[in-house]
Amino acid sequence: MKELKEILENIEDSYSDFVDAICHYAQKKSTRLEELLAYLKANPDVKSSDVVKFVSDQPDFAEDAAYMQVG
Repeated sequence: MKELKEILENIEDSYSDFVDAICHYAQKKSTRLEELLAYLKANPDVKSSDVVKFVSDQPDFAEDAAYMQVG
């Protein structure tokens, strides 16, 4: 997780809430961490929005999404 946090902090337009949110997502499953690290290492010039899109496009992202209930 330390490696992921360092990489995220070094993204050109990084900000603390972004780093915290991505780390929170990654810590729930080891496969998430592995996939994120592979993506970031393969794409060293990504922006924060690219990482957010990558995470949102993951098949298991909906597991963590909060849904508003309309009643």
